[in-house]
Amino acid sequence: MKMVHNGIEYGNMQLIAEIYDALHRGLGLEASELHTLFDHWNQEELSSYLMEITAKIFKKTDEETGQPLVEVILDKAGQKGTGKWTGQDALNIGYPIPTINAALTARILSAYKAERQKAAEVLGGPQPTGASSDAAAITASAKSALYAATLITYAQGFGMLRTASEEYGYQLDFGDIARIWRGGCIIRAVFLNDIRAAFAAEPDLPNLLLAPYFRDAVGSHQKALRQVIQFATQAGIAVPALSASLAYYDGYRSGTLPANLIQAQRDFFGAHTYQRSDQPGIFHTQWE
Repeated sequence: MKMVHNGIEYGNMQLIAEIYDALHRGLGLEASELHTLFDHWNQEELSSYLMEITAKIFKKTDEETGQPLVEVILDKAGQKGTGKWTGQDALNIGYPIPTINAALTARILSAYKAERQKAAEVLGGPQPTGASSDAAAITASAKSALYAATLITYAQGFGMLRTASEEYGYQLDFGDIARIWRGGCIIRAVFLNDIRAAFAAEPDLPNLLLAPYFRDAVGSHQKALRQVIQFATQAGIAVPALSASLAYYDGYRSGTLPANLIQAQRDFFGAHTYQRSDQPGIFHTQWE
């Protein structure tokens, strides 16, 4: 439970960092503006410990330079290993946690600072301008995008816990886990009460995205998530966790995925067989 908590923490921190990057490098918002913005967001549905401390971080001034302290901190993120363990165990039990994995990969990539600086000199692509005619709309969308992606990350974490509970016989009480996390953990947030309520109403809920509150919340905010990802992509700003959250949502809500082609490829090169959609059984084709 603690390991998955930390995995969700990795995802949430990366999502916040990507929104910061889009607003700071992409739109040119200064630290003082970001403090005001995040502090306001923390008074609403995004209220959480991580949002609270992020707002305070933007307010802190470096005593040596007089600059916002966050802007003189080297962009190399450390890690203790719990995010990696979460990803490894998710693979072992066969549950998708793409946002958490994207956050882990982003931290690893950040460690290659010198290599990234050299690459920045030779690799082409769009550059953030620090301005946009749609700045107000993008800023407003950023709040909704962060909210939707955060809920999707919690859905992945609780989905992994459910799968692990079944795999290992843990008999976890997911509503109780939400209560514990709400009480004083790093990922504590007001909507953990809604998570607890969702499992109280439906203890066998397979995925939080199917609970009415989360279904409606993510559904109403998904447009903003798409808009922010589009803005960041066009500006050349990497948003792997935001993108992974949307991909998970779109994949989970899709009744049809292209895995049929993958199964055909596997059968072609390795005779791994496949199932058909129109009749039961296991099949193999001589493709040539």
